[in-house]
Amino acid sequence: MNTTDNTILITGGGSGIGLEIAKAFSPANRIIIVGRNKEKLDAAAKDLENVFTIQADITDENDVNRLYEEVKTSFGGLNILINNAGNAYVYNIANDGDAYSKAVAEFTTNYFAPIRLSEKFLPLLKQQNEAAIVNVSSIVGFVPGANLPTYSDSKAALHSHTKSLRYELAKDTNVKVFELMPPLAATDFSAEIGGLENGIPASDVANDLVKALKEDIYEIRVGNTGLLYDNFFAATEGAFAAFNN
Repeated sequence: MNTTDNTILITGGGSGIGLEIAKAFSPANRIIIVGRNKEKLDAAAKDLENVFTIQADITDENDVNRLYEEVKTSFGGLNILINNAGNAYVYNIANDGDAYSKAVAEFTTNYFAPIRLSEKFLPLLKQQNEAAIVNVSSIVGFVPGANLPTYSDSKAALHSHTKSLRYELAKDTNVKVFELMPPLAATDFSAEIGGLENGIPASDVANDLVKALKEDIYEIRVGNTGLLYDNFFAATEGAFAAFNN
């Protein structure tokens, strides 16, 4: 698909992978970065061309409704929705306790929010000649990280949902559905699990996304995610097609 002259909304766009995606698409597109912290958003957008900010909590229904109205009114539409915002707890599921509360918080941000946002913005996306939804999952959506147990659950659920959404929207709409699957990336978000020392540059993840959109590669398995998939999971594509035929 075309990767210029779009209006692109990125949740969690004030830092990490989200900010690198904004940089990769700027200035050839209009970028809207969304997050809860206005100061963080303003600092991220300060030195970027054609990048705008909207403060919103994507886990809050009222904020999502306000976000939708502002995008529709101020920007006149949307071509690409990138569901990137994430929430994660590092803990031992057997010993640390409170797994339920952690799982609820993670699923609210990582799974339910992308579903709500996609459903909310689909009418705007369908109005475009070409449009896309990008869900950012993770390598742990394939193989759970033992120190990220319920975060891994939420990304596995998002992976499953993304495949179903892609399958249905491909039947009679112009909305393409992509899934970006990073491995460990060097961001503050992953600092607690050694991401700053051992992760790949977040800019590599963003650049792979831009390339995949141009080439209509719908599952974007970055770095070690691709190696893991090729070695252990490649047969699942045929299984999905057979099951849904």
